[in-house]
Amino acid sequence: MTQAAPRTPARTARPEPSARGAIVFACLAMAVILGLDLWDGSLDLLYSVGFCLIVVTAPLSVDARGLFATGVLPPLLMVLSLFAVCLFNSSAIQVTGMDPGAGTVARLIAATIDHGWTLAIGEALALAAIGLRVLGDPAR
Repeated sequence: MTQAAPRTPARTARPEPSARGAIVFACLAMAVILGLDLWDGSLDLLYSVGFCLIVVTAPLSVDARGLFATGVLPPLLMVLSLFAVCLFNSSAIQVTGMDPGAGTVARLIAATIDHGWTLAIGEALALAAIGLRVLGDPAR
């Protein structure tokens, strides 16, 4: 009797990346998103959508041991990406009521507060993805 569907060879099955690999790829993806979004000189909707997609993808892609690191990733990724924008293109941080001569730290704080909803949504999505991974873990 023949088998209807051929078995998948073991060499095509790839292991899940480690937490370190997922974080490196998340940082690289965030750098690409920042580069694309800063093309016009300001942070817009692309930054927010890209951030949320990156932080929800990381917990879905790592092995079960790396879930904690991906749960801590969203706030760190946002602060570090906004810090990079403050350092290299501070005019892209446009917050109403902010002094035009504000320093790097003031711009970082203002940008983090301005993107607070993006951070909250991204963290909630990441925690939901982690919850789904924990509930669906067969070794549980």
